Amino acid sequence: MLGAPLQLFALNATKAFGGAVATALGTPLAAHEERGFEDGEHKSRPLDDVGGADVYVIQSAHGGPLESANDKLCRLLFFIGALKDAGAGRVTAVTPYLCYARKDRRTKPNDPVTTRYVAALFEAVGTNRVVTLEVHNPAAFENAFRCPTVALTGTPLFVEYLKANLAGAPLAVVSPDAGGMKRAEQLREALETALGHPVRKGLAEKYRSAGVVSGDLFAGDVAGATALIVDDLISTGGTLLRAAQAARDAGATRVIALVTHGLFMAGSAETLADPAIDQLIVSDSVPPFRLAGATAMNKLTVLSAAPLIAAAIRRLHDDRGLSDLMAV
Repeated sequence: MLGAPLQLFALNATKAFGGAVATALGTPLAAHEERGFEDGEHKSRPLDDVGGADVYVIQSAHGGPLESANDKLCRLLFFIGALKDAGAGRVTAVTPYLCYARKDRRTKPNDPVTTRYVAALFEAVGTNRVVTLEVHNPAAFENAFRCPTVALTGTPLFVEYLKANLAGAPLAVVSPDAGGMKRAEQLREALETALGHPVRKGLAEKYRSAGVVSGDLFAGDVAGATALIVDDLISTGGTLLRAAQAARDAGATRVIALVTHGLFMAGSAETLADPAIDQLIVSDSVPPFRLAGATAMNKLTVLSAAPLIAAAIRRLHDDRGLSDLMAV
């Protein structure tokens, strides 16, 4: 938004991450107030003048540790409404983790399409654009909104790390299921470009029915290579472990999981302790506050997504393209 001042807000639940984005962007966080009331209601308002400004609001809408996903979403929506009422020229919601993004289609009769309902809420308060990181289904996310959207990918984070730490090793990128093949191929192609040598690929079979996961087939060439299993999120880790074991059985000498969002629900620590997984690399879009256990924590590497978010904000403010940062 050329000519308009850039203002960056971070709501309290994501203030540490917002501060890191502000540092990377070279722009201080704007002042705001969040106030809670005895009955659980709340209000938020900007304290700095936002008239005509190009405003970006950071709030990662994951559940916990102190507020639910619903709380964070509601606070974000109300704050965006307050910004528009205060005369902000353009408001962009920056949600590194967007709640309800996985429920993007009907899988049973009368199922809700919650992603579309969340989109309607953002639009209702006047949101001009929504930016998120590694959504489960980029096409469904984009189609749910009528306002412009930006679905960033964690690929640049992982490529930078792998180039610095595994540049000389034989690598194979593995998708843990058919639905993640595009994500895996995007990483594989970016790695080949960055490293200057071929990167192999693989696919693990997975079927889910009535909450039960099955499938034993593995296709691809991982023998003698470090298998890089890439996914958008980890919940309990069961999908990653199945893919890791399949890659081991196919001859992988090492297995590293690359996951953008680490939710780490109950059982994930035990899953990650399995020797089939050597290392897990996640971003800080969701802090690993749920993960416990020395074995699991020793395998964990957390990469900061703040520079990636800052780069996207800078380009959006300057009306420059960012196709190289987006999911395909």
